[in-house]
Amino acid sequence: MKDEGSTIKDEGGTVEFKDYQSVHQMLRETADSHSGQTAYRWFLEEGESVSVTWSEFYDQVKKVSKSLMALDVKKDDKVNILSYTCYRWVLCDLGITSAAACTVGIYHSNLAKDCKYVISHSDSVMIFVEDEKQLDKILDIREDMPDVRKVVLFKGTWTKDDDWIISFEEFLSLGKDVSDEDFQKRTDEISPDDPAGIVYTSGTTGVPKGAVLTHDNVTFTSQSIRECIDTRVNDEVFLFLPLAHVFARACAYTALLAGVATTFPRSLDTLVDDFKAARPHWFVSAPRIFEKIYSKVMSGTEAKGGMALKIFRWACHIGSQVSDYKLNKQPVPLCVRLQYQLADILIFSKVKAALGGRIRWSISGAAPLNPDIAKFFHAAGLLILEGIGMTENMSFSNVNRPDNYRFGWVGPPGPGIEQKTAEDGEILFRGRNVMKEYYKMPRETEETISPDGWLHTGDIGETDSENFLRITGRKKDIIVTAGGKNIAPTPVEGTIVSAAHIGQTCVIGDRRKYLSALVSLDPDTVRDYARENGIPFRDIDDLVKNENIIKLIESEVAEKNKSFASYETIKKITLVPEFTIENGMMTPTFKLKRNVIREQYKDEINAMYPDD
Repeated sequence: MKDEGSTIKDEGGTVEFKDYQSVHQMLRETADSHSGQTAYRWFLEEGESVSVTWSEFYDQVKKVSKSLMALDVKKDDKVNILSYTCYRWVLCDLGITSAAACTVGIYHSNLAKDCKYVISHSDSVMIFVEDEKQLDKILDIREDMPDVRKVVLFKGTWTKDDDWIISFEEFLSLGKDVSDEDFQKRTDEISPDDPAGIVYTSGTTGVPKGAVLTHDNVTFTSQSIRECIDTRVNDEVFLFLPLAHVFARACAYTALLAGVATTFPRSLDTLVDDFKAARPHWFVSAPRIFEKIYSKVMSGTEAKGGMALKIFRWACHIGSQVSDYKLNKQPVPLCVRLQYQLADILIFSKVKAALGGRIRWSISGAAPLNPDIAKFFHAAGLLILEGIGMTENMSFSNVNRPDNYRFGWVGPPGPGIEQKTAEDGEILFRGRNVMKEYYKMPRETEETISPDGWLHTGDIGETDSENFLRITGRKKDIIVTAGGKNIAPTPVEGTIVSAAHIGQTCVIGDRRKYLSALVSLDPDTVRDYARENGIPFRDIDDLVKNENIIKLIESEVAEKNKSFASYETIKKITLVPEFTIENGMMTPTFKLKRNVIREQYKDEINAMYPDD
């Protein structure tokens, strides 16, 4: 075992890092020190919760590893998991890595052809699938996967005469004759530089690339994150982001290191109910969740009008004052505190109750969060710490701290992570969180990581005297208007989507005289608006074409334009159906595929520029 540690001088002081041999060693340490405490909890279909302790979890991980060994899965073999986030995803991930193999997640939203690419490119020998819906994708491409030896079904049983597919229970029984000594020998073979996982990028601009993340990447990053956040002995974290994304995995590994309990939802459809039942102390999320809650609160209050709206606006005013005092690290005056207590009872407690009522903080990542939305939640007593990372650095480089935060900034880097700005404004990072390579892509690896270890992020940003980082755009996304103005579309889009009835926005304007936008509707709030205003419709597509709805959205965009410089304002909009993974306009991580969108709607875009 590699027990020696490393000491790193950080801006916050000296941080001791343990040099773990492997993820398995980190797991074993937690299982030994927290053996009787709850490790994971999940809900059955009827809503009842089930849990396992750390000791029980470790025993189950060992069973998974032994069954993999019985199936002749060798060191460094690749094993896929095609499933939505659930307990068995984490269990199998730890079982795979403890058997010295390598986990390769596949988004449950992927189409069969996308699954085929990841399975084939990663040279996988085995696949775990969630259910029959996911299994159908694998069966569609079965002839193209000759190297896949076995498919294991998380849910349900396979009754057909085909031993290529087995149930999870059958799988667990396969390792009963593998000894503890053989399992220990396998874990001892792992070195820190061995691959623990390959995570494929979402492919916004081309073919997905497989970032090879080592055991050291995982154990180092988990420790760096833990130093930045406030974890406590009896904490519970709620994990609902897709585990195929490294952001969710980083959260899961950090919770494992800290020995805190993680709860999983039943599905995305039950997320609201499961949130209330889980009552977490913290969670990580993409901005879309916060945007949806904010939009729902705002539109619902506006619809009530009258005294309810006046009370809401008063509460927001008082909450904003409290937020400002906290941001400036000043004591809140007694008279403001007393008013805030009333505002909390009348308004803010309802917002917090929707998230279980025990949230101390949350982390927003994977995309920029509108500072106004962060400020609203802060005023309501919910602290959102924005951070940033990318697949290639374990989804973590920077994050705001619970005792030192700003809205619109992604915070200082984590301990042990170096940050610098290139001459063209690109942000670069170096540290043990940076991936080993892109799998089977040496040229792309050389283009992304410099010989001296600096990771090129593609982000344009700025830092201040405290090393706080603010991202101002993406190098590839920068719009250069016909007038020569450089505009980052993401902040503009983030402001526009905070409007009550807007779902998504794609800003257009490269080499054009002005900015325009393709806008989709927020299905929930716009349906409510239509019903309240007597606008007939059968489905959301009817509302996209409705003149009253078009005028509503134009007025909301005009209101948001007031916060932009003149050259950043949206002059024209076109309403379009929702951008989705299924129609190919979004990645599995909910990023816009701008090139696909521009091609799909080139006629509508050209119509917004009649003089070009």
